[in-house]
Amino acid sequence: MKFNARKASRKWACGGLACGETAMALAGALLLVVGLQTEALASPRSHGAGSRERAGEAQDGARRSARGEIVAPRSVPLPRPRPPEAPAKAHEQATEPKNSTDQEGEKAAEQAAPAPPAPSPCRQALTDEIAIAPSIPDIHGPGGCGGEDLVRLEAVVLPDKRRVSLKPAAILRCTMASAIADWIRTDITALASNLGTSVSELDNFDSFECRGRNRVAAAQLSEHARANALDVRSLNFANGQSIALTDRTVPRELRETVLHTVCARFSTVLGPGSDWYHEDHIHLDLMERRNNYKICQWDVWDPLPRIAPLMPAARPDDAPPRETIADDEQHEGEPTTEADQPAASKSPAKESAGQSIRSAKKRR
Repeated sequence: MKFNARKASRKWACGGLACGETAMALAGALLLVVGLQTEALASPRSHGAGSRERAGEAQDGARRSARGEIVAPRSVPLPRPRPPEAPAKAHEQATEPKNSTDQEGEKAAEQAAPAPPAPSPCRQALTDEIAIAPSIPDIHGPGGCGGEDLVRLEAVVLPDKRRVSLKPAAILRCTMASAIADWIRTDITALASNLGTSVSELDNFDSFECRGRNRVAAAQLSEHARANALDVRSLNFANGQSIALTDRTVPRELRETVLHTVCARFSTVLGPGSDWYHEDHIHLDLMERRNNYKICQWDVWDPLPRIAPLMPAARPDDAPPRETIADDEQHEGEPTTEADQPAASKSPAKESAGQSIRSAKKRR
């Protein structure tokens, strides 16, 4: 038997393709009846009457669908319970305790993450036996401010375990902090020992600060902005003595001793005499230059006189007599001194008169 779409109207009484809608409605009704019958079989026997009613409704709906009517279901079936083997939901996973498998997975993820960089050789050498200097995160500021391998230098530990505090604590690069600690532990400790005491505190005037040189706008970046400089104002000792490095009243020998120690250790030393920005403190840094060139500009000034002289000093007795205006007018046209006069004009009377005039001027 051959069949095609053109001859469908000859073979079927429903009119060819028009039978599609009727067939679809009939198929939907049959599926609804099968579903209701399955549900009736699955329900307990105590609900047999309700099942028969639903079956009758399904048959009625099937007959109405066969006539081309639209049948709306009177009830919606409830969803089936979640199988026990199904994976847990997201909110349930958050509340449930983690088992050993999850913990192992987290450990594996932590191990796969990149490890933090190893401490630098300077950081390994700057231990708690040398300085109290905890590491701080790197600073990356505008215009190149900041740096890496930074520490907060709070105190320097002396060989006898006593501490020299930095007031306030200084933000420095590890290399600069190590140089400061070595300077205090070696040179300043020896200076304090000669004074019969020990150093106890360093007055920190400035350390890290993002700025140009001498705080001038648009100036070249200062070593303070690179955390590579420290400004020192004074050193305090255990016996109450203090050395203000720019104070003229402090003994010159002490200030010169400090000058020689810092100029031997640091690449830049600026103090009084360098410029008016450093008249009240000493600037130290480790700036790198060609051929390890260093700058040491610190004039150790002598103390100022306590009382300024009000009167001029007395004239020495052997000084020649002063010439006055009256003498010049009187002897105008004549030789000014006796040596310029001719030998024939000299007489004993004039010589005696000249001697008396000179003795009178001396008595004045």
